Amino acid sequence: MTRKLVTFLPAALFALCAAGAVGAEDIGDAEAGAKVFKKCAACHQVGIGAVDKVGPHLNGVFGSAAGGHEGYRYSKSMVSAGEDGLVWTAETLDAFLEKPKSVVPKTRMSFRGLKKPEDRANLLAYLRTFSDNPADIPEAEPTAVGTDHDLDPAILALEGDPDYGEYLASECLTCHQSDGTSDGIPSITLWETEDFVVAMHAYKRKIRPHPVMQMLAGRLNDEEIAALAAYFKTLEE
Repeated sequence: MTRKLVTFLPAALFALCAAGAVGAEDIGDAEAGAKVFKKCAACHQVGIGAVDKVGPHLNGVFGSAAGGHEGYRYSKSMVSAGEDGLVWTAETLDAFLEKPKSVVPKTRMSFRGLKKPEDRANLLAYLRTFSDNPADIPEAEPTAVGTDHDLDPAILALEGDPDYGEYLASECLTCHQSDGTSDGIPSITLWETEDFVVAMHAYKRKIRPHPVMQMLAGRLNDEEIAALAAYFKTLEE
């Protein structure tokens, strides 16, 4: 698809988020999204040379914090949402595009939303092409091609405390061997931290079907999972 120098989009592109919205397999057709984008043209620009209008330009919107575009004056509600941790991903943008005020209740954006999931998916595919480098979107970002999980990048970015992880690891080590052997139970020693975190959250969300691991992971918060990941990553075989 050939990019236009400047195109536009409405304020319908900032979102908090609704679970189970757009996933990697659902990202739409960018060319069809360019047509949907015309509904947004009164408020937003995107592409080379895009500037802020009624709403901020939407270049690089994926992975950015709500209300975080420097130089644009957002509503207090949008700024507050960003401060509370709202990051624009395929899921959060999808939720916002469907019904903006359900995500940021006091947003100044008057757009009523896109009710058709196909329109939203296509629009998101179009917007994704205006990331600085779509290939560099974090793997956890659901729009990334080939991703096999949709874990929030903020969770993956947590730096765990290996000492705290060691304190928490006693229950893990009743089954998993610290020396890396795997007598019928897979080794988790020296796992990459991202792989460990993704796996644990998959159990926590009951995506991986192991009832014992689901129970154990369900007891852990994000920081505790990060700490365990840090500990097992540095554990010497």
